[in-house]
Amino acid sequence: MKQPGRWGGALLTLFALTAQAVEIQRWERLPLAVPLLVGQERIVFVDQNVRVGMPPDLVGKLRVQSTGGALYLLAQEAIPPTRLQLQNVANGEIMLVDIAATPAQADQPGLEPVKIVAGDNTPSRYGQQTVARSRSTASRNTAAQDTSPEQDDQEQEAPATPKRETPIPVVLTRYAAQMLYAPLRTVEPVEGIAQARVERRLDLSTLLPVLPVEATVLGAWRLDGFRVTAVKLRNAGAQPVSLDPRELMGDFVAATFQHPYLDGRGNATDTTTLYLVTRGKSLAESLLPAAVGQIDPRGGRHGDAEQ
Repeated sequence: MKQPGRWGGALLTLFALTAQAVEIQRWERLPLAVPLLVGQERIVFVDQNVRVGMPPDLVGKLRVQSTGGALYLLAQEAIPPTRLQLQNVANGEIMLVDIAATPAQADQPGLEPVKIVAGDNTPSRYGQQTVARSRSTASRNTAAQDTSPEQDDQEQEAPATPKRETPIPVVLTRYAAQMLYAPLRTVEPVEGIAQARVERRLDLSTLLPVLPVEATVLGAWRLDGFRVTAVKLRNAGAQPVSLDPRELMGDFVAATFQHPYLDGRGNATDTTTLYLVTRGKSLAESLLPAAVGQIDPRGGRHGDAEQ
């Protein structure tokens, strides 16, 4: 009489484990298929803080909620195969997820949650951190020397110093240019990079005081104590303007123009983007005071009467 009871308990345990099953999908830079059932919510675990990009025609058809590294997808009606973009907020990496919602059949069980994990063959990324060996470690590896225990104690390995394979100003400038001009799916992810808050109405009149250009802030990103700010430049005059970084006024680590010149105002090429890299401070703290910028480089101050 006790044997059926034990089998019944085992079956209940098996059913409980089946109900809690999670489908594992590995992200190896190939689109992942996540089918949905109309009216049934499906959970996707990504273990990352992500932004979800979806086509406008899904508005009202698909409810998307994101919290704590999990996505909650609920199809309100049938949806043909459609691609979603999941962007990692920390490094900008894009994961592609293909969804399609179909009506649920009678007595059809709900779909299990999906967990997306990183693949083992993910290639190294632009700007990735590498670890530099300490000097004592390198010396011991290059030559085998007899040392005393006291010398061994004195030559403890120093903490490895993380460094990037590419200079940070280059990494930041390239990333900002991709975020502004390239499709999101092609943006090269950079570990540790984050968007920085910036004053959109910042007064940039002192940035290029010798040129008739209008400057406005587009956005900013930071990494390891550095910050890049993208600035839109527009020619306010009728004559073409050549852009020279030596004419910039301020304390900058690096400056890069998207284009080397501007056509006269009204032409399709009268606008470009300037990328300014600063260290340890924002763009607002790196500009010259407005009072200094009012000095005419040809002599005297703007508005001064001729003597």
